[in-house]
Amino acid sequence: MAARLNARGLAKLRSTLQLHIDRGRIPGAVAVIGRAGQVELCEAMGRQDPQAGTAMQADSIFRIYSMTKPLVSLAILMLMEDGLIQMNQPLSLFLPEFANPQVAVEEGGSVRLTPARREATVHDLLRHTSGLTYEFLGDNSVQRQYKAADVDSRARTNRELCKLLASLPLQDQPGTWFQYSRSTDVLGGIVEVVSGRTLGQFLAERIFGPLGMKDTAFTVPREQWGRIAEPFEKDPDSGQPVVMIDAREVPAYESGGGGLLGTAGDYARFLTMMRNRGSFEGARLVSRKTVEWMTSDHLGGMPAYNDLLIPGYGFGLGFAVRTHPGMAPQPGSVGQYFWSGIGGTSFFVDPAEDVFAMLMTQAPNQRIYFRNLFRHLVYGALD
Repeated sequence: MAARLNARGLAKLRSTLQLHIDRGRIPGAVAVIGRAGQVELCEAMGRQDPQAGTAMQADSIFRIYSMTKPLVSLAILMLMEDGLIQMNQPLSLFLPEFANPQVAVEEGGSVRLTPARREATVHDLLRHTSGLTYEFLGDNSVQRQYKAADVDSRARTNRELCKLLASLPLQDQPGTWFQYSRSTDVLGGIVEVVSGRTLGQFLAERIFGPLGMKDTAFTVPREQWGRIAEPFEKDPDSGQPVVMIDAREVPAYESGGGGLLGTAGDYARFLTMMRNRGSFEGARLVSRKTVEWMTSDHLGGMPAYNDLLIPGYGFGLGFAVRTHPGMAPQPGSVGQYFWSGIGGTSFFVDPAEDVFAMLMTQAPNQRIYFRNLFRHLVYGALD
């Protein structure tokens, strides 16, 4: 049975977000809550562009960064249902450059390379147990090599990035640690090899088109530049310049891990399809069992680096998944799944309450505070 939304809680949500906008903590936001498969709240607040002074709109376009990952993970599972990919297949079957991987082992201030005990599989990439890493999550020897190689350059194609990553050692033995990483960028490379299309083309044809996600892509066309949501020029806490990807650029690198731009309305369509276990307005993208499998924990207590996985959560195939009713520092139900983007966007789906919610803003350094705050406010509005 779907939870009901109470007027007092919704008023508190609006007034709290407005208070933070008025105090200059975030420039503006779009808040969405869906109940029983229908959007019941879509609130645009504050400024879309704080420099120009333009008002936030419900259809403002945001850099969603890592909220790209669930969409690309879905693309891989669609190819699995097409019979073209199996989860236990090694990475080098699709991208031969990843054969014979080496793992960096740091000992006594020095680094030695040792052969990986096995290759990463497609399953490892989906659940971030591939041995790959992200350069901005630390300063170990592999992360320093990522930084030196400028792996984040948007001038390389997806395949060129895969070849670069394959030339660098792994941080861990595959299948031993959850380490949030460039795994989903590599999944984007697999989509291209298997489908014969660019990642953007595949997503547009198989996901965005059927769902009606008309404003989601790896760039914003010139005629829509006036809808791009922008951050403050300087961070309100540190005073440092805020740097985000250029939404107007047409990149060679269509990052499966973090390159998409889109609207709250578009992403709500994706979340509605997930809530419906694979179908949307009569069109089925994947089976009910695939969605159930995708949103189940795939770590089983495997250790995790850093604090990206908070207590009470595991990780599925593109999402963090709640495994305990307690332990976590936020309310929620077992089976709830969520993810967020480094630019300030976040969402969660709670099947037990039949609710999904999303906050879209462009405030990179304030993202964790507002992700947590928004979740408290949404659950406070449920009867």
